[in-house]
Amino acid sequence: MVNRLRFGAMLASLFLAFSFVAVDHADARRGGSFGSRGFRTFQSAPTTTTAPKSFAPVQRSMTPGQAAQPGAGVAQNGIATRRPGLFGGLGGGLLGGLMLGGLFGMLMGTGFGGMGGFLALLVQVLLIAFGASLLMRLFRNRAGGTYAGNSGAAERRAYEETPRPAGPGSFRIPSIGSGAGLGAGAAAASSGPADEIGITDQDLDAFEQKLQEVQAAFSREDYAALRQITTPEVMSYLAEELSENATSGRKNDVTAVTLLQGDLAESWREEARDYASVAMRFESIDVMRDRQTGAVVEGDPEHPSETTELWTFVRENGAAWKLSAIQAD
Repeated sequence: MVNRLRFGAMLASLFLAFSFVAVDHADARRGGSFGSRGFRTFQSAPTTTTAPKSFAPVQRSMTPGQAAQPGAGVAQNGIATRRPGLFGGLGGGLLGGLMLGGLFGMLMGTGFGGMGGFLALLVQVLLIAFGASLLMRLFRNRAGGTYAGNSGAAERRAYEETPRPAGPGSFRIPSIGSGAGLGAGAAAASSGPADEIGITDQDLDAFEQKLQEVQAAFSREDYAALRQITTPEVMSYLAEELSENATSGRKNDVTAVTLLQGDLAESWREEARDYASVAMRFESIDVMRDRQTGAVVEGDPEHPSETTELWTFVRENGAAWKLSAIQAD
């Protein structure tokens, strides 16, 4: 009977110990979307004619969560920021240490012992949980006065900084080789999207040009060119992908890039930086080739594929626009 209790206690302690470690690690999945949209990195951009379906927020970003969400301690969009529970913070650490200590003690011939030792363990767990709960309440009560004094101002500031679309209209980026697209002047006349900085026709031409340049530089594996037209963060993700392709003996060729339609989703200013998020629908010949033979191992080299993505550009102190984020549909 005693041996069965010891074996059961050992399995329970192993389960708890490994569960405490596992919950702290998130699944970091590759692809989807990456980069930074400043304070709006983890917000969904407004829909447009080109992209009537909303893009999911950026998945891979070096932007800190607090910095990317103004008023992170305040409830946003009706959902309050969740605080870690007792068993995910201080209480979790204490319980994990206790379980591991008991496990090692049991393996050494002491520790949990028989039924009396196991009951003593349960009493210790309850006492530690009760003490941790009191400490958490004490900390929250002390912090409550500070939050109460600033919550009203923080909520007003978060509301004022939340982007609000100016109207249902949008404007197109002129397609390559055609002059039929609407310009920024027509967009302003139709009360376009949340354009807070005043995007011009020259800006639209720059966005279209950057689409071509980024695709061409990536296809050439031209790291120097990519550094000139992307932010360091985006460059790091693109370099990572190029490195993985080279390691696997493959090369990504993207040619015949043609912009079919584009809409400004929103533009805004953060101190010395201007941001513009643009939905772009384009077609291209996108294939994977064997680096040695040049043979196509993935994709269709004869027929273009169509893609819709949200590209965000940033410029600092009026300098040239650089690619800051890509979000796939």
